Amino acid sequence: MAIIEVKESGIKGKGVFSTCAISRGQVILAIDDSVVVTKDDPVLGKCIGAEPDHCDYLPDGTVVLMQEPECYINHSCDPNVYIYSVGKQRFVLAMCDIIADDELAFDYAINIVNGDWLDCRCGAFNCRGRHKPDFFLLPTVRQLEYLPYLDAEFVRIHAKRMLVLLHELAGTVCYCQLSWSQN
Repeated sequence: MAIIEVKESGIKGKGVFSTCAISRGQVILAIDDSVVVTKDDPVLGKCIGAEPDHCDYLPDGTVVLMQEPECYINHSCDPNVYIYSVGKQRFVLAMCDIIADDELAFDYAINIVNGDWLDCRCGAFNCRGRHKPDFFLLPTVRQLEYLPYLDAEFVRIHAKRMLVLLHELAGTVCYCQLSWSQN
């Protein structure tokens, strides 16, 4: 029995939905990154009718055409899934418990810098509206929440920026603790 299905989404076009309960941390699917997009071999030459937003940008700069069903996982500013990599293989995992018929959604800003502008229609209470998916442009509180979901390769590639961020977060946490303890 498949644990997901593709059907019409209230967020955008088609979406991926759970067919049963999914537990936090559960592997939902393995991502097929076999279709690599290059200047010499562009995506539209490989797949007639492919949508440009079905491209995914890996931390090392490789661009791949996402396959079904993962190409239909929409963005949400309040995501319930994330991508975890082991070597060159990527997997979609649950960030929280998911009930049957919930739409699965990533925050496209996790594990990316300098993404293309996005007109978000996710409907989440914390929706960022029109924004540029980029982990380092997220509000600090969101960056802190997403730290456990960052891909090891993303952290390695952006190690200097991550160190700056962590030092800033450490200063913020220390300042907040100091302010709280003085009250």
